[in-house]
Amino acid sequence: MFTVKTIEWKDDKVIMLDQRLLPEEEVYNTYDDYLSVAKAIENMTIRGAPAIGVAAAMGVALGALGISSKTFEDFYKKIEAVCERLAKTRPTAVNLFWALDRMKKVTLENKNLPIPKLQQRLKEEAIKIYHEDIEANRMMGRNGAKLLKDGMTVLTHCNAGALCAAGFGTALGVIYTAGEEGKRIHVVVDETRPVLQGSRLTAWELQKHGIEVTLICDNMAGTLMQQKKVDCVIVGADRIAANGDVVNKIGTYPLAVLAKHHNIPFYVAAPLSTIDINVVNAIEIPIEERNPKEVTHIKDQAIAPSHIKVFNPAFDRTPNALVSTIITEKGLAQSPFENTLKSWKTV
Repeated sequence: MFTVKTIEWKDDKVIMLDQRLLPEEEVYNTYDDYLSVAKAIENMTIRGAPAIGVAAAMGVALGALGISSKTFEDFYKKIEAVCERLAKTRPTAVNLFWALDRMKKVTLENKNLPIPKLQQRLKEEAIKIYHEDIEANRMMGRNGAKLLKDGMTVLTHCNAGALCAAGFGTALGVIYTAGEEGKRIHVVVDETRPVLQGSRLTAWELQKHGIEVTLICDNMAGTLMQQKKVDCVIVGADRIAANGDVVNKIGTYPLAVLAKHHNIPFYVAAPLSTIDINVVNAIEIPIEERNPKEVTHIKDQAIAPSHIKVFNPAFDRTPNALVSTIITEKGLAQSPFENTLKSWKTV
């Protein structure tokens, strides 16, 4: 089976597939300091909430290896500075902050270790987060595949495959698992403007997996639903509030509205690290606004008048009333979501 190496730790360096260059080129970049990892997250060399979490953990590990402190107090002060820089990269995906908090917690729990052993312990934790993410995606795939039947057509948005995670994928992981079980699944991918993660990444990934895929423009989804050519929608998430509200790539909300109108199930697949029980609803979740050039240009080619005013939020908020099921490694959650999500996060 085709596998994607989105990110890995090798010889005390972080290696990332440069997703900005897909599908034309498959280029792997090597990073040996946390500042370059932070930049890679910001410029979307790596993207997708779970993958960003893994990258942040590995960034902390790289930062730790570069610290030459003799006391724990000084070491921890510098680790906090590393985490502060990484925390400023992207504000919406909670996996980033979850990973940073976990790395700081491990640092404090091992404060009595000699500094070299503490550095090694942080490296081990980052690698552990990497492997846990892949296993969580596998479990999510098994849970979510129960919702898919042979011959179904699934619509997906943005990229929630192996490229968005340490490996295997969230929403696409559900589809991959269904395929492994012998189910024939046809996937409709919308292009996902403005950065085209659907056409550049998801279509590429599905083709590599040998899955039947049809690419559409973003504004064609409603017509397909009207023609009864979509059986369900599966998307990933960048943050899920305690009440089940979902923040995901811009364009998710209108798809959920269309699915509701056409009585089509709307599924969200995300690991527990994406659930933020500290926010009551999606209104509390910050929405990142990105460079206007993403809208006015495709790569370096201008597609709009110069000096035009641009609104470019990277994400939108989907109310829980539009979500049929949330798929996680723990199982399937349905409305009302609060008690189930809270119990999963506090176990």
